[in-house]
Amino acid sequence: MKFIRIGQITIGKSGFGILGYITNHGYLDNPTFRGMRQSLLQSFQRYQVVDLHGNTKKKEVAPDGTPDANVFDIQQGVAIGLYARSWNNKSSVATVLRSDIFGCREKKYKILASYALDQTPLEQVLPTSPLYLFVRQDQTYRKEYESMLLLSDITQLHSVGVVTARDHLTIAFTRDEIWERVNRFISLKEEEARKEFDLRNDVRDWKISLAKEDLISRPLSQKGIKPILYRPFDIRYLYYTGKNKGFIGQPATAIMSHMIDKENFGIMTTRKVEIGMFGHIICSKIMTESHSVSLKEVNYLFPVWIYPREGGLALSLQKQPNLKPQFLRTMADTLKISQEGTYNLPNNFEIEVIFHYIYAILHSPEYRSRYSEFLKFDFPRLPLIANLDLFQSLAKLGGVLVALHLMEAPKLNKHITKWKGNTPSGEVEKVTFADNTVWIDKAQSQGFRGVPEEVWNFHIGGYQVCEKWLKDRKGRKLTSEDIDHYQEIIVALNETIRIMAEIDEVINQHGGWPGAFNVS
Repeated sequence: MKFIRIGQITIGKSGFGILGYITNHGYLDNPTFRGMRQSLLQSFQRYQVVDLHGNTKKKEVAPDGTPDANVFDIQQGVAIGLYARSWNNKSSVATVLRSDIFGCREKKYKILASYALDQTPLEQVLPTSPLYLFVRQDQTYRKEYESMLLLSDITQLHSVGVVTARDHLTIAFTRDEIWERVNRFISLKEEEARKEFDLRNDVRDWKISLAKEDLISRPLSQKGIKPILYRPFDIRYLYYTGKNKGFIGQPATAIMSHMIDKENFGIMTTRKVEIGMFGHIICSKIMTESHSVSLKEVNYLFPVWIYPREGGLALSLQKQPNLKPQFLRTMADTLKISQEGTYNLPNNFEIEVIFHYIYAILHSPEYRSRYSEFLKFDFPRLPLIANLDLFQSLAKLGGVLVALHLMEAPKLNKHITKWKGNTPSGEVEKVTFADNTVWIDKAQSQGFRGVPEEVWNFHIGGYQVCEKWLKDRKGRKLTSEDIDHYQEIIVALNETIRIMAEIDEVINQHGGWPGAFNVS
């Protein structure tokens, strides 16, 4: 990015020229570089981009489903960019043209060896505010989607989840494990700890000396052990001091202080989707990790309540809803309800109910597919709603989903699967699925019978939940509590699939998308 900027400045001073670079292709559509793309559009009149793709991190494939290889021995996709500025071109409208080359490396080399810009079909793309994307987008539903409200605009506070920078040291399956590990860690000399815990080189936000200093600066206490939602339905434990660049690299204290030992829950989602469709959402009543819902994309937490800061100045001594007053006014006006409730909420409304409505919308299969192109590039948007009956129906279904995902729904106790094998189990060796059974060993003698195939294949964000939860426990023995918990996960996912379909049914009964909502 710095080299492109240098080229931009140089051509800006000369008044004309061509800037050509072979680069990572991430800047073409990454939301982080929206400002860069806008600036480039103001500096050049003509852009020709050849996207060579090959991004193994995004698991890119060719349009015909065949493998898509990189032109270099790297994981990041590659692009060729040619940006031209003419001396006497006074046009204020930039032309952005692009072509895409997919396939094996040899195919790409062959095409590039005979590539001629004046003989290659190029398709024009139209970068528009606010993202100025240099990629094609289906614009069919753009207007109605952009009439909705961005989740980050209606809430007061959101932040990335906890980044430990050393998960294998700082996060454990049980309280006893993390307590024993912390005590062992501070008892060792730096080089001994580095070797025993496989810490190798320090990184920007985690240094072994600072981690030890953080732990020994105050008396160790088991009160410092806190639960964290590590992956969907996977609660682990960490020792949390709250100090930045200490034992935890980025503890996200500003957001997690509202979740620790508080009555609260929050929605975890992503700002973009790099692989597949949007499904990147889960809720939690405890701290969340930065990849709770997806390993590829950074995950952000939106808590329901904001609590006053302990020991500091606060505008209010009471907890406040994590919704902006302007949004609450707009919502009340749209629903034609007065704002007479506590916290200036619409009359007879509870803050949790509004978040239940949000949770339901984001679980609508039609919403996810209809707006899939736009959900890739920013936080999800929410439609205003003028129909109180529809709002209440969706909020009710969202509340059921929240209870399921927080593992608080009574229905979770009604298992639909049976455990086959010893209790506790043998070690988790190899996780496979056959004949509606999830097996945990190579001999297929232990596992969970009665798992519906659609439940086995169900994804939350980037994770196939039924497989992920067990694979993360490879080499461990499942306790009776683990077995019960996994069976509850199966129920939760099975009910989630059913309720998601019901959400769309309710919306369709009121006119479907977008007619059921106050969008056009």
